[in-house]
Amino acid sequence: MRLVFAGTPEPAVPSLRALAASGHDLVGVVTRTDAPLGRKRVLTPSPVAQAAAELGLPVIKADRLNAEATERIAALRPDLGVIVAYGGLVREPLLSLPPHGWINLHFSLLPRWRGAAPVHHALIAGDRTTGAMVFQLVAELDAGDVLGEITYDVPETATAGDVLADLADRGAGLVTDVVEAIADGTAHAVPQTGEPTYAGKLTLADGALDWAQPARRIVDRVRGTTPEPGAHTTVAGQRLKVLAATVAADAGGLEPGRIGLVGRDVVVGAGEGGVVLHRVQPAGKAAMAAGDWWRGARLTDAVAGA
Repeated sequence: MRLVFAGTPEPAVPSLRALAASGHDLVGVVTRTDAPLGRKRVLTPSPVAQAAAELGLPVIKADRLNAEATERIAALRPDLGVIVAYGGLVREPLLSLPPHGWINLHFSLLPRWRGAAPVHHALIAGDRTTGAMVFQLVAELDAGDVLGEITYDVPETATAGDVLADLADRGAGLVTDVVEAIADGTAHAVPQTGEPTYAGKLTLADGALDWAQPARRIVDRVRGTTPEPGAHTTVAGQRLKVLAATVAADAGGLEPGRIGLVGRDVVVGAGEGGVVLHRVQPAGKAAMAAGDWWRGARLTDAVAGA
């Protein structure tokens, strides 16, 4: 089959590489335009654009799949479109342009966590099992029939970045399996069942830690917002990013938000239990072990969030 692929960030790259090696004719890659990155705001091609260049594939750069992008994709005469984290909506007439339509790899067990940030929301909510699904793209958000799925048990200390990388690798095989099934006519579509939940794009505010919550919920938020948008609190008026944390076995009687040493651990009291800080990043400084930060800060009566 003639395939066109649409994707932008790093989690889309494994699927692109798998399709390029699948034996099908990957006739084009659609990705968003170069974005300014780093302190110097250097215009940089997306990870998908860079991978496509390495593979020698033609690239269409477009921030919206508008009439111009649709015309360029139509000229490729694709039989099937495959989309993984492109960052834009596929609307008519592009949606119906390929004879087999478009399929989408989504990193959740739909209909749970439809939307832009399913892995982040799953971890914040404390989900211990998630997965990935390939579904037929329809006009409604992430609502199409499911063509294939994998389940994934979330490791206890994994961050959103860890889980997304794992699912991206495992999902690449799922995508190629579904493409093969569509090509040989054996694909079987199953309607989604259950009550949908939604996973909107996260903002910096989603990383703010509320120490009145139970320790388990706080740690889940740290994991779900790492590496982006980043979990954070304030200590002595300065923002402190929390990069790694676990539930404390002993909270040392600390009140919510109060920071202290419990044995050798830097612990913050929570609404229920306490949180051990493992790695942190003070404003304007590099990431460091929480113990090094605590000794260097020389705080005798510190309260997080104040």
